Amino acid sequence: MRNRARNWTIDDLIDSCSEALYEFEGIDKGVSRRTVQMDIQLMRSEKLGYNAPIIVREKKFYTYEDPEYSITNIPLTQQDLGKLSEVVEILRQFKGFSHFKELSGMVQKLEDKVHVSKTHQRPIIDLEKNESLKGIHFIDPIYRAIQQRKCLSIEYQSFKARKSQEFTFQASLLKEYRNRWFVLGRKEGKVTYMLLALDRIEALNITNSLLMLEDDQFISSYFDKVLGVSVNPNEPAQRIILHVQHESAPYVMTKPIHHERPFYLAKAPSTIGR
Repeated sequence: MRNRARNWTIDDLIDSCSEALYEFEGIDKGVSRRTVQMDIQLMRSEKLGYNAPIIVREKKFYTYEDPEYSITNIPLTQQDLGKLSEVVEILRQFKGFSHFKELSGMVQKLEDKVHVSKTHQRPIIDLEKNESLKGIHFIDPIYRAIQQRKCLSIEYQSFKARKSQEFTFQASLLKEYRNRWFVLGRKEGKVTYMLLALDRIEALNITNSLLMLEDDQFISSYFDKVLGVSVNPNEPAQRIILHVQHESAPYVMTKPIHHERPFYLAKAPSTIGR
């Protein structure tokens, strides 16, 4: 009914619903006139939260009075918001426990969404985001490939390459760094791991080829000794001592450069971070 290019009679709607049922569900019996009429009444009501502005023009053509209306754009109901508020309060009780540390930021995001939906005011939390970032839509298929232990067929063009190349890739780990996404894995037949930037992927498909056996401990600790995502397995780890001015020390201490070596405030006027 959002398609204003044609007029929709009840028979047209019956035919469209029957075709959709056959295409998506394989049901070839179609639907009855009574079923479609009852569904229209249900969409008009508050029962499912749609309140669809369905009108009949010239006593036979069905359409939405609001041309921008869609059931996919329905705002949260007051009941939904009430339930979400309850969930937020429950999650707030758990976020202080060590096993639920990751929930802290999640709860704040959810609180902010509920607040905006309730009050229609500006967001209180400004989340880091990059609207022009490419390759985000590849996260889901890569995640599923790793989960199902299947290889990927990837068309990839690095910054240095003049044209893209296609190869089979065994994805092992998704990595986010500074709001940019990467995938760690191996090319088919290779032993060494490599990192691909999702914004350099041109095309991607999940294949039926199964992954080779992996060292889970190696993958889990792959980025432990580095800052960022560039890993040189042939370069040994080095111990670095940073000398920080006394007045700057609190800023460095509250945001450690690396998780493995916290910073300590020395008693001397000049602060040494290890």
